[in-house]
This record gives sequence, C-alpha cells and structure tokens, in this order.
Amino acid sequence: MAETILNPGVGAEGYRQLFGVDEKVVCISGSSRGLGKSLAMCFGKLGAKIVLSSHNTEELAEAEAELARLGINVAVIRADMRSHDDCGALISGTVDRFGRIDVMICNAGIDIIRPAQCYEEAEWDQIVDTNLRGYYYCAKFAAKVMLDQGGGSIIMTSSVAGSLGIPGLAAYAASKGGVNQLTRTLAVEWADKGIRVNAVAPGFINNFMDGVHRNSDSPYQRRAMALTPMQRRGDLAEYFGPYVFLASSAASFVTGEIIYVDGGYAAS
Repeated sequence: MAETILNPGVGAEGYRQLFGVDEKVVCISGSSRGLGKSLAMCFGKLGAKIVLSSHNTEELAEAEAELARLGINVAVIRADMRSHDDCGALISGTVDRFGRIDVMICNAGIDIIRPAQCYEEAEWDQIVDTNLRGYYYCAKFAAKVMLDQGGGSIIMTSSVAGSLGIPGLAAYAASKGGVNQLTRTLAVEWADKGIRVNAVAPGFINNFMDGVHRNSDSPYQRRAMALTPMQRRGDLAEYFGPYVFLASSAASFVTGEIIYVDGGYAAS
C-alpha cells in the first residue's frame, strides 16, 4: 500500500486505506480516562478493535460501557504498568481476544510535582516504574507477537518535559527522557523486522483535570500559557492525528521519531 501513493492512477479509496486503521487491533495502556480513553474512542470510531487497560477497575468498567454504547468493538484487561507479569498478560490477553496486536500505544503515566530535593524514594520509583519500565515491558511483549506476525506499530506517549527543563518535574522528566531514548533505540533495533517505534510528545493538554482547566487562573496555568506560543492548551482531539498517522500505513517509512504536539512550546 505504501508504494501506491506514487501511482497517479490510485483512487481516493486507495488513499483512504493508506491512512486507515479499520480492523487493526489497538491496545492502549492507561486508557480508562484522559488522553488514553479519547484515543480509544477515536480509533474505535475509525473501525479499530480496542483493548482498554488500566489498574483502576472501576474507571475501566465505565470506559468500556461508554465505548460499547458507541458501537466500538472493545475488550478490557486490567494491568498495572509497574508489573512485568501484568504487562505480559495485557499483550497475551489482547491476542487471546483478537488473535493479533497491530498497534501498541504505551500511554499510562503518572506525575508528582515536587521540588527536586523533596521526592521520596517511593514517589520516584512509582513514576519511573509506571512511565518508563512499563513502556518497555509492553513494548517488549508486543514486539514478540509482532515479530511472529510480520510487524506492527508501537507508539509511546512522551512529553515536552522529556527534552526540556520544567521546574518541579524531575522524576517525570527523567522518565519521559528515558521514553525518548527507548523509542529511538527500539526503533533502530527492530527497523528491519517490520516493527516501527515512535513517540508523540504532548505539551500542555486541556484534559479537565483539577488545576489544569483552560479557564483556571492558577500559577501553573499562567506558566503554561506563557511558554506556549499558541497561547492555549491543546484539546484532546488535536492529538488524534499524530497517533492515527503513526498507526497507519501512511507512516510506513517513519520510525524513531518524537512528534511534538505542543502549540510551539518546544520550538520557542
């Protein structure tokens, strides 16, 4: 399909298929709420088969019901990203339900905002274990399946904090910097095996969580606006395009990339 884009005779349907994700099996960690749930809805409405995952069983049940009401083919697998075994069970459960895994979106993440000198050992470990080790575990288990089935796409949710200094985010930034390097390294290692590995790095998201709503006048919000050239947060729907692109055949020659979706933050 990737080659047909050079053929002037290809019809509109061919181009739609190039960018399509219909019938792809998409597993998303950290998808019971926020960006992960929104991505699940987007991929599901585009015809993908969705696996939701989180450690929070109550939120998962609510998200599953919400997607099912939209007519989306959805499965739910509880998994704690800090657990090697849970990550393995997430991938094996995906294959048990749908027979394969085409796209693994490593999205689960947590943050604790502290002055760098104030992190407790348990806090640091929780952030790094969830945001970095869990991504590696899911990528590893997904790759084992993808190697056997002839390829796939792994997409990691990074952050502008992975490459830029932001006060109060030492642990989170360290984990996301690790995600960036993990993305590049796995991409190079698996490039000739049909597995593409990329990351999307959001800036400030209008995710309606406490203290970060676009109408908030908190110091955190004022700082976000001051550092973002577009002078606003990104709405969740504005993140769909990069993820769908990276999951599709249109990105067949794209691997090892960190795509910033940040209103110009990283460029300023």
